[in-house]
Amino acid sequence: MKKIILALALLFTVSTVFTSCREKKTEDKIEEAVKEVKDETKDAVEEVKDEVDDATH
Repeated sequence: MKKIILALALLFTVSTVFTSCREKKTEDKIEEAVKEVKDETKDAVEEVKDEVDDATH
């Protein structure tokens, strides 16, 4: 679980670094990176939820 959190933090950091760029193409890449981070976060939350459910049953 620690690796998942660190990976998400890394993805978030990388995506925020590129937000300072103002080129249109870069903005599109940023939006894609943010969507990826969002999807990864959602997947991580689901995994944690499943782990908690498994541990409590």
